[in-house]
Amino acid sequence: MSSEAIIETMCDRVKQNLTAFCAQEDLSELTPDTAALMAQGIGEALAAAGQAGYEEFIESHEAPQDIIVKDGQKLRFKQVVPKIFLTPFGEVRIERRLYQADLGGPSHVPLDQAWGMQGQYATPEVREAVLYTAAHLTPVEVEEVLTKCALFQPSSTAIKHMITAMGRDLQDHEEELAVAVRAQETAPDGAQVLAASLDGTNVNLREHGPKRGRPAERPGQDATPEPCSTYKNAMVASVSFYAPPQADQHDPKPQRLESRYLGRMPEERFPTLKRQFEAELDAAEAQAGPGLVKVLVLDGAKGLWAYAGQDRFQDYEKILDFFHATEHLSKGAEALFGKASPQARDWYAKYRAILLERPDGAQAIIRSMDYYLETRKLPASQRREVKAQRNFFARNKHHMTYAEFRNRGLPIGSGVVEAACKTLVKQRMGRSGMRWSRQGGQPVLTLRAYVRSGRWDAFWKEYCTLKAAA
Repeated sequence: MSSEAIIETMCDRVKQNLTAFCAQEDLSELTPDTAALMAQGIGEALAAAGQAGYEEFIESHEAPQDIIVKDGQKLRFKQVVPKIFLTPFGEVRIERRLYQADLGGPSHVPLDQAWGMQGQYATPEVREAVLYTAAHLTPVEVEEVLTKCALFQPSSTAIKHMITAMGRDLQDHEEELAVAVRAQETAPDGAQVLAASLDGTNVNLREHGPKRGRPAERPGQDATPEPCSTYKNAMVASVSFYAPPQADQHDPKPQRLESRYLGRMPEERFPTLKRQFEAELDAAEAQAGPGLVKVLVLDGAKGLWAYAGQDRFQDYEKILDFFHATEHLSKGAEALFGKASPQARDWYAKYRAILLERPDGAQAIIRSMDYYLETRKLPASQRREVKAQRNFFARNKHHMTYAEFRNRGLPIGSGVVEAACKTLVKQRMGRSGMRWSRQGGQPVLTLRAYVRSGRWDAFWKEYCTLKAAA
């Protein structure tokens, strides 16, 4: 490779393009329009120069041999085959030598193998930019953004193909990549508490099944199930490190230092998410070392508490999300005194403070509800609601030790994972009219989790290493 040749090629291309551009445009007066026009011309010239220099660089590494040996087999040169590749500078046309055995069989292109582009259209730099952006936006929006601010401009169809290809790679290597990413991490300085949470949020799936609405009645009408909308629960997990509250804080909230997220499309009983969640906990515990206080914060879902009862979480202190508890307290207040009534607001405010500050807060709520059940004449529906909320507090009171947790500087809310349900899932996958397949949604959710966890650079590095070794 001659660097002088590449430089000369690029300089010539810039000169040619700018000369032609300036000859056909009237740039004699400086105005906002001519400034924008000149910026466009320079950009196009730089893109053309980048394409020419890149082509020169890649093709300079072609070895013009008649026979090569691959995997112990002799392959003979057959022909030069051009192929279009998408690079950071736009599309380039590369002339490649193709080899094949005399008796036929699969062909081989050494040049593609040398720069890691076997079976690929876009270079790694382009794929990273596309996939990172696709974790935030739809393929059409990615196309629009890149058209505005990049020299390369893939179509929305090409973007979808890249997402699908990444989905296949993640399906085959997701655990391997996750292990490699975690191996690069350490616990943040000052971490004394590890808080873990799980939560779910609905995703609109497009799956085969009975179509909603009036059933088909006309004779001979095809009754084959069609894809229809159905909402199922996607799961999100968070693993967060905390430091003790700052000494000058009026409200003793622990300081959240770092959070790592996982997301999984709907799956029966979520075995994959649980396995990944436990692997995250194993890594976080090992990184922080001994002396770490471990907390599991969950809402009231019975399935989650059944899972939390396993031996894996034996050394975790467990607490019911405080804000979930206050939702039930609010329902109890409304059932006792009427919705939006002053008595309901006063009772709720009083017992919210008691629940937060007193060790016997949950028991105090139960006693108050029992008192009003005995002394107030309530309609049957309201009485049933009060009893339901009373039973909720009775059933969960041993997981409502908020005063103790606050005194120790431990988290009492699952706001981290609830926020992740919105930012990880809903903002990207819950837009109006969106419907997803499980297979199509999972790569988007996985990539988005890497982004939200601050792990993207580590993930992409490991992914490129994996692809290069394949």
